[in-house]
Amino acid sequence: MTEPWWKSAVIYQIYPRSFADSDGDGIGDLPGLASRLGHLGPDGLGIDAIWLSPIYRSSNHDFGYDVSDFCDVDPTFGTLSDFDELTAEAGRLGMKVVLDFVPNHTSIEHAWFQESRTGPDSPRRNWYFWRPSGPEGAFPNNWGSTFGGPAWQHDPDGDELYLASFTPEQADVNWRDPGLREAMLGCMAFWLDRGVWGFRLDVVDRIAKDPGLADNPIAEGREALVGVMPWLAQAHVNDQNHPDLPALLAEIRRMADSHCSDPLLLGETFPDADDHVRLYYGTPDAPGLHLAFNFNRSLCDIPWNAKAFRNTISRAEDVLPEAAWPCWVMSNHDRARHATRFDANGTAPHRPKAAATILLTLRGTPVLYYGEEIGMRDVRIPEDRQLDPVGNAFPGLGRDPERTPMRWEPGAGVGFTTGEPWLPDGGDVPGLDVATQAADPDSTLSHYRNLISLRRARKSLRLGSFTFLDAADGVLAYVREHEGERTGIAVNMGDGVAPAPEFLTGGEVLLGNPAGEPGLLEPDGFAVVSLDRDG
Repeated sequence: MTEPWWKSAVIYQIYPRSFADSDGDGIGDLPGLASRLGHLGPDGLGIDAIWLSPIYRSSNHDFGYDVSDFCDVDPTFGTLSDFDELTAEAGRLGMKVVLDFVPNHTSIEHAWFQESRTGPDSPRRNWYFWRPSGPEGAFPNNWGSTFGGPAWQHDPDGDELYLASFTPEQADVNWRDPGLREAMLGCMAFWLDRGVWGFRLDVVDRIAKDPGLADNPIAEGREALVGVMPWLAQAHVNDQNHPDLPALLAEIRRMADSHCSDPLLLGETFPDADDHVRLYYGTPDAPGLHLAFNFNRSLCDIPWNAKAFRNTISRAEDVLPEAAWPCWVMSNHDRARHATRFDANGTAPHRPKAAATILLTLRGTPVLYYGEEIGMRDVRIPEDRQLDPVGNAFPGLGRDPERTPMRWEPGAGVGFTTGEPWLPDGGDVPGLDVATQAADPDSTLSHYRNLISLRRARKSLRLGSFTFLDAADGVLAYVREHEGERTGIAVNMGDGVAPAPEFLTGGEVLLGNPAGEPGLLEPDGFAVVSLDRDG
């Protein structure tokens, strides 16, 4: 039986505003992106699929995640024809295109919302959560917005409230309404029919809400947050991970299967409990997502520490349903870049290579974030250049630093634009660009290329079983095995030189950055070793 393509793929996330600007306006676009696909193709990184953060028409209060038209490209990025040319070029290079899709909410500028607000008799009124305010302006329930404050907003042109779990400009949609479901599924089918291979589904664990909109209980020990940040104070049992979620995911899956021969549905999920993970994948009779980012057990929120990594990986594996496949990520558009997170002082130059060694050899599908292959770090954003609504609501917590322009070459504009970039690019940092690193066989970029090539060559790294092995303190060690092919991996995450695990002795080193003496690993040293039974 042929394995689905996404199971052994390496996926690369692109934040289109920051990847490549073709017209000098300082904002990345689809023609610019298409012109840089060679970096990702078989003569470059060797990526299997690219995932694009939202490119739809948007009011840009949350930079694309407030969609005003799901079936068109925002003029900032280009046109539908530009998109078609991009997918054609990606296909020529052997790469699939996956789109970000936002099923939980739309922009309040979307035609659906505008019609819904005309009154109770609107045929789309129930596509959103409209409720009257209670006595003295009381809200329908205690739900909080992830971006701060209550999740209910007053319609400026009427007396009722609408639910908005993020910014006030992002109105939650009601997936219990058949008309809304049909419309959303139709939008996804539009893109599948246009040649995309699937979707990363934004906050998909929120689309099934309690039908009675019951209050969330306050989480134990978080009572003090009730008046400060309601979202953080609550246990999310009624607005997230609802038991009715699998039925909706199964409907999305049936639609995707009917429009694509081998689609991918990758969900952004935040399971508050172990049994929530089962909601995402469904059952053999009613399958749901193919992959799920488990952001409550991820590599995005832990320190550079072997014990922390081992515990997180073990917990994430343990809660997976039988036959489910893991998915791993270290950085994305919402989280600080791991080159910064794992090395705040910038004193560990080999750490991005060590981190890549882990990410690309774990059991599961790795998802890279643009720029991590050259070790891009967060960029400090001056106060007068901050754009992210999270940063405006909570100073110091904004997501702009990890969304800055891709660094293609040395010099002004770093090869991203000939104009003023929409966010600061961090200036000309020697060696921190694609052109420089492509010519250096010891660079972070060369290491990513070598790792991805090795994954492609060895089935054990793509599809094999996974077993942790004992090792010295600070060393993360494990074996991948498939049909007699065995690959051992060891990474020294400690502060001092450490002995390499004994199981690596005698194996053929496929990739390595060990100490000068045999059998030792320097801090951030790593070894990927063939342990094949046939020698």
